[in-house]
Amino acid sequence: MTAQFSDRCDAIEECYEFMLAYAGQGLPSDEGSPAGSQVREFLGRAVKALTGLAESCAKTVAEEGLEPAGKYDAFIALLQRDAQDSLAALDLVLAQPAISSQLIDNLNASIHVRALLTDLFLIDEILKAQHKPRQAVTS
Repeated sequence: MTAQFSDRCDAIEECYEFMLAYAGQGLPSDEGSPAGSQVREFLGRAVKALTGLAESCAKTVAEEGLEPAGKYDAFIALLQRDAQDSLAALDLVLAQPAISSQLIDNLNASIHVRALLTDLFLIDEILKAQHKPRQAVTS
């Protein structure tokens, strides 16, 4: 897996993990707490990682020479849609003057964010499997 795609996936997953913790804190706003000062930072990194995510995945698939190409192309189109939908939700949250724990909890529950994470977990497992040494079949 290319480092660029891996770094993007890591940033998105780290943001989600942070959001889970933030949601449980019951904060009315992102002002006045250490976690509150970090929430916009994590969301910003995720937004940056989402921008160009599908293209980065396509580059990784091409570099790895994964086949059948049509199946990967269809998945990358799905990843693009899920990334765009998640990006719209993250951008909306970032546009708010206050980011409460409840707002982040609702973002975490978003079907768009969950679909994106599932996409990332799926392609990560596929890419990992491509690098495992295959055992020879003996008769």
